[in-house]
Amino acid sequence: MSNKIINIAIIDDENEIIEMIEKYLSRQGGYKITTFLNPQNAITYIDNKVDVILLDIMMPQMNGIEVLSELQKKNIDAKVIMMTAYSTLDKVLKSHREGAADYIMKPFSSLKVLEDKIKEVLL
Repeated sequence: MSNKIINIAIIDDENEIIEMIEKYLSRQGGYKITTFLNPQNAITYIDNKVDVILLDIMMPQMNGIEVLSELQKKNIDAKVIMMTAYSTLDKVLKSHREGAADYIMKPFSSLKVLEDKIKEVLL
């Protein structure tokens, strides 16, 4: 990886998850993080300056696959990592068809695993 700052957007309806990821990545350095509790705000504000989007699948306002579809309509070329505690093969396959680069299960086995996945999708 180069010394380029990696711009990450986190979209999750659980503030605790957002804070945990943001705190960890901030300590690692090399990341600029933008967070969204509301997926509609994310769709409005995310642009092509974002390198990676960490996107929760299950949210009350709209699900992550719908968010992913809306971001695709905006031609956002960020790598999307879907996050879910309720993974089903159907959701994983659908998110891949919609353009997700990968997915990770919550709770994370470790935040280092999440960071490694971020780096992996950027290769």
